[in-house]
Amino acid sequence: MKTKIVATVGPASRSKEKLRQLIDAGADVFRINFSHVDYAEFEETINTIRELNRELNTHIPILADLQGPKIRIGNLPDNHIFLETGDQVIFTTLTDQHSPQKIFINYPDFPKDVTKGDKILLDDGKFTLAIEKTNNTDEVVARVEIGGILSSRKGVNLPDTKISLPSLSEKDRIDVEFILKHEIEWIALSFVRTAADVQELIDLIRSKKEGNIPPVIAKIEKPEAIENLDEILKTAHGAMVARGDLGVEIPLHTVPLAQKRIVNMCLELSKPVIIATQMMEGMLENSRPTRAEVNDVANSVMDGADALMLSGETSVGKYPVETVNTMQKIINEVEIFENIYDKKHIPVKEQNPDYISDSIIYSGCNMAREAGAKAIVSVASSGYSTAKIASYRPKATIYTFADNHFILCRLNLIWGVKPLFYNEFLHTDQTIALLKKELKTKKLVDRGDLLVHISNMPINEPGRSNMLKLSFVE
Repeated sequence: MKTKIVATVGPASRSKEKLRQLIDAGADVFRINFSHVDYAEFEETINTIRELNRELNTHIPILADLQGPKIRIGNLPDNHIFLETGDQVIFTTLTDQHSPQKIFINYPDFPKDVTKGDKILLDDGKFTLAIEKTNNTDEVVARVEIGGILSSRKGVNLPDTKISLPSLSEKDRIDVEFILKHEIEWIALSFVRTAADVQELIDLIRSKKEGNIPPVIAKIEKPEAIENLDEILKTAHGAMVARGDLGVEIPLHTVPLAQKRIVNMCLELSKPVIIATQMMEGMLENSRPTRAEVNDVANSVMDGADALMLSGETSVGKYPVETVNTMQKIINEVEIFENIYDKKHIPVKEQNPDYISDSIIYSGCNMAREAGAKAIVSVASSGYSTAKIASYRPKATIYTFADNHFILCRLNLIWGVKPLFYNEFLHTDQTIALLKKELKTKKLVDRGDLLVHISNMPINEPGRSNMLKLSFVE
């Protein structure tokens, strides 16, 4: 399997036995959702995942998903109210003012940021209101366009409003401290609107820690993120197509093409991309997915996603292991399809300090295709070359060796990559021979298989790829 599966950990899956079963079923990455914070519980989960990596000789990374500044309404009288279509509703930023006619919203600058005509969407878009007026201080008057029974603490989306809230909340900053302390391998940033939002988190991470620092995945879920996609993807280390909020914030019918555009851009930039939300949601309660969900998973694989993410299906669903197993079966079937392989984006020479390395990798992937190579073998120091190799989507398996478990775990998120620990790097020819022997010993290659080697020389020093070699397994 080349397309990876991200499984969210929750009450249905946090036991050691259940996590082991998820790995056996095909989970490649475990996500921890920081919208629900219990540090003691998280610490136990992190330790369990690390124990399983040692016991199973796996490199399962953890993806920490920051909450971001989630906008919500407050508690309602009797925990719910009925919004009648055509009725007028007042939103207040004063916590002591809510009533059946006044709804508290936890966004202090809401009255300043909105204008007449802006839409307010509640509970993932189930309710729609249009703003009629604001006092620019603490109250906003809106008219109900689509009503119903509204419960307390539901989320708020403002697709027409330029929101002034920072992408990183104070809670997120505290969570980052915890994440860095526990050397979690990836961080997903919510509420991204500009490249500056991503850079702020990168700068925060670098100010707190040196050495093994987690790369940042930008969650694309806001209309402004679509507008600023080029700069965001150049700044971030990867992207997540967060289709939940994205499907509320932009017209639903535009989401599929937005997904394809984001995936294609990430491929060209050699950065991993995750497709998320409602992939197999029918399996929250049922042991089988719907036909539409099967097609959604299959199409995401054909689009070229690095990973597909399960949320409630594995965190609170009734069938977490069966869901991962079913998703893996779909992925395995689709990956027979030849059209998903051999993407061609020729390295750009202008203003590219890595042009030589990129060209060697491009040539190596072409060589693997033309020669029918069984595998592409690389040695990772930062993971740059491995991600670049994967972006060409070669049919050959990508085996990446490193002596750093943090790097190997990070790389396990990336399409097609099989990370392997190795720490006896000698001079180049000796190391290549030893790596071939290691692959043969592990029964990953057989006598007579062709291998493409992409590495740097000298092989025992960090650096960009500058060596390409084709060899037989003897």
